[in-house]
Amino acid sequence: MTLNRRRFLMYAAAAALPAAARSQQRQPNIVMIYADDLGYGDLSCYGSPIATPNLDRMAEEGARFTNFYSASPVCSPSRAALLTGRYPTRVDVPVVLSPGEGGLPDSETTLAQVLKTAGYRTACIGKWHLGSPARFLPTNRGFDEFFGVPYSADMTPCPLIRDTTVMAPAVDVSVLTTRFTQEAVDFINRSKDSPFFLYLAHTAPHLPLAASARFAGKSGLGEYADVVQELDWSIGQVMAALQ
Repeated sequence: MTLNRRRFLMYAAAAALPAAARSQQRQPNIVMIYADDLGYGDLSCYGSPIATPNLDRMAEEGARFTNFYSASPVCSPSRAALLTGRYPTRVDVPVVLSPGEGGLPDSETTLAQVLKTAGYRTACIGKWHLGSPARFLPTNRGFDEFFGVPYSADMTPCPLIRDTTVMAPAVDVSVLTTRFTQEAVDFINRSKDSPFFLYLAHTAPHLPLAASARFAGKSGLGEYADVVQELDWSIGQVMAALQ
């Protein structure tokens, strides 16, 4: 569901209702899509020659935040801040975590943990990079499900993991966007009868660049543009599943 101005005001008004009245209303589903190293200028709604019709539609129907800053320009600290609402140095993740190295401390509360207490089904699909040892993986940080990679795909070998089980010792980067999209759509379909939180953290378009066979060469603007167009396709699939 697209969060436009009318729906935002509706939810804001609902939050102001007494608890008894709120309990009778359906909680909104929450989908957070995180792209790795995507520049805002890479989207056609910001003037890029790369065609991104699905993201453009979201921009047109929703809101564009043109004065927004990440807590960090690199992977682990920015994700720590995103999921906790605290500065990376305060949650003891000031730099990029290496494979096998520590993770987000247990003392920190994630967005997924908060939403689980509110009755949400939660899933992390894609890149985690907040600790690769099992005790730091998403299923121990408030997520009911995890399907993805524990850190950046350029850190080799990079395994593909479901929950805490390694499905493949080394991922094929060219199929990750497709696989993450399929998993996201499946989670949405399985969770439609209860409020859910989907955190879809694509590895694209972070290096190494690799589009699937369906998108390789499609943009006519090089491999990076191919990867961005596949990312836009993914957004379209998720939006269709939500509808």
